Amino acid sequence: MAESEPQEENYEDTVKTVEDLNRDLETVLEEMEKLTVQATWMAYDMVVIRTNPDLGSSMRRLEDAFLSCKEEIEKKWQEVPSDSEGEEQIKK
Repeated sequence: MAESEPQEENYEDTVKTVEDLNRDLETVLEEMEKLTVQATWMAYDMVVIRTNPDLGSSMRRLEDAFLSCKEEIEKKWQEVPSDSEGEEQIKK
């Protein structure tokens, strides 16, 4: 009977090790799938940009417009709290 206990423990350890390995393999597989999708989109983007060179300049103009709008919004946002403080002081 004493011999069966170590075998059972050994079997349980093996089962746990296999389960851990399966979990780790699933995690690695998911990460590889994500990387594959990212690489596919990068390749697609490169093909689109190379076949249409105007797209690159359009994207730069769009980015410049976005950055200038963002800058203006941030300036306006900084002005809003100071305006509301002034209104509160006027009401008092």
